[in-house]
Amino acid sequence: MNAGSLNSLESAGFVISVVVYRPDRVQLERTLGSLGAACEELRGTRPDLPVALYLIDNGGLDEAPKALESLRAQGVACEIVAGQGNVGYGRGHNLAINMTTSQFHLILNPDIDLDRAALSTGLAFLAAHPEVGLVTPCIDDGEGRRQYLCRRYPTLVDLFVRGFAGATVRRLFARRLARYELRDHINDQDVFWDPPIVSGCFMLFRTEVLKRLHGFDPRYFLYFEDYDLSLRTHEVGRVVYVPSIRVIHHGGGASRKGFAHIRMFGKSAFKFFNRFGWRVW
Repeated sequence: MNAGSLNSLESAGFVISVVVYRPDRVQLERTLGSLGAACEELRGTRPDLPVALYLIDNGGLDEAPKALESLRAQGVACEIVAGQGNVGYGRGHNLAINMTTSQFHLILNPDIDLDRAALSTGLAFLAAHPEVGLVTPCIDDGEGRRQYLCRRYPTLVDLFVRGFAGATVRRLFARRLARYELRDHINDQDVFWDPPIVSGCFMLFRTEVLKRLHGFDPRYFLYFEDYDLSLRTHEVGRVVYVPSIRVIHHGGGASRKGFAHIRMFGKSAFKFFNRFGWRVW
């Protein structure tokens, strides 16, 4: 780990962690650039809140993103954590969670573009609602289409149809998928309290909640670690969807990433259902 700004990271009130593995450098620069704009907006509302970024390099980063210099110039303490190898998504974030004591912690994917007001809006909501442990945003795909990433508890049928079935089969199961994706509750206007499961691409936590939960379960290498953490969060704090927090997500599902990802998806699903209970239909 680079140690140049270690003290400022440890004392940060708001920590952001991003885990990368062989990242798309153009998209990573865009993500960090949008993060910089959001941090600049946040500084206008919370100038007393020190902000820090941990960029967890699980392999293939090669060189520091140029956007880190812009973030540092804005007063954001930045650190690249490397040398641990590809330890997986959840364990990568846990490295950052375990290193600092902060008020708030953002789990962020490297394929997210943040709205300029996303951080200030999210932290204002947490400040106004002390019972909330985790906030999730309104997520679009970059072409104006909503991504319904809040979920009810899944069944095997839900996961298979949503992740791997063709368009014809998906149309046959459209009503079922809409229920699974909470489309009867998720919109761009109404706050929705206590969605059972939310996406790991943007999870804004009260850090004390993350600490009590010991972060992500390290038994998941990739996939379902966010399902697991969402369900456990309900035990210690409320989870809430806040549509005034807006982000764009450029990520894709396991079926579009090849056989290795499909295999990891299956292994993680097995671990998830073994822990929380199997549901087929």
